[in-house]
Amino acid sequence: MLTFIVPVRHPQNARDWSSVKQVLKQTATSIAGQQSDEWRAVVVANTGSDLPPLPPRFSVAWVDFPPNPAHDVNVPTPEDKFEIFRYDKGQRVAAGLVHAPDSDYYMVVDDDDFVSSRLAGFAARHPDEHGWYIGNGYCWSEGSQWTFAHPTLHKACGTTHILHRDLMKIPLSVADAPRPHVRWLGQHGQTTEDLVAAGTPLQLLPFPGSVYRIGHSNAHSLSRSIWRTFILRKNVLMRPYLLVRNSLRLKRLTPALIREFGMGEAVGKSR
Repeated sequence: MLTFIVPVRHPQNARDWSSVKQVLKQTATSIAGQQSDEWRAVVVANTGSDLPPLPPRFSVAWVDFPPNPAHDVNVPTPEDKFEIFRYDKGQRVAAGLVHAPDSDYYMVVDDDDFVSSRLAGFAARHPDEHGWYIGNGYCWSEGSQWTFAHPTLHKACGTTHILHRDLMKIPLSVADAPRPHVRWLGQHGQTTEDLVAAGTPLQLLPFPGSVYRIGHSNAHSLSRSIWRTFILRKNVLMRPYLLVRNSLRLKRLTPALIREFGMGEAVGKSR
């Protein structure tokens, strides 16, 4: 059993809650497209949040965490904004683990991304692994007919790790989870290195496993479109080898890719 945990921001951290609902619904549709039945999903949201209708196999873990004062990473705060962000997200991931403590594997999915329909079946066929990281995946921005094939997506996107339950160190309650572990649950950039150091290395998932949606109005990281991120940036345009390399990584958004990642509604609405 693979459990997808989808942490949803506090409503007060949303510039446009209706947009949050729309992309969450699209992410849920993507998750629900799994080819195998060996999965379930937990949305973690603040009590009273107006959520969209969710597919079968989804449940909601209601929490009462306060708004995150550093939700947008470019908002200045008197403290370390990245630490605040990681801890807030980590609390929500911990709540998802407590809500569904009996799975074999867990995958955190940001509430605006897409996942391959092959993930649950792949995990079910490999029950004794530490887990996998998604190095190869795609970036996509709304309205674009192109994707960017990202070779190290696990460094850029939070929807990129499938971990065995033993690595998650599931607490009895969120309050019982040590603060350093909660912070760890809320980050992704050092996960692979941390697990190598712990003697429990992850394997590279042997196929592209997720699509990182960037450049929309509620993007967590205030990201820009794939063109402005990978092609039209000054540091790319001023370096011909980077421009050529990144241009070669642009891939058409094909019908097969749209089907595999359940992106039909999102692509249709953005046209």
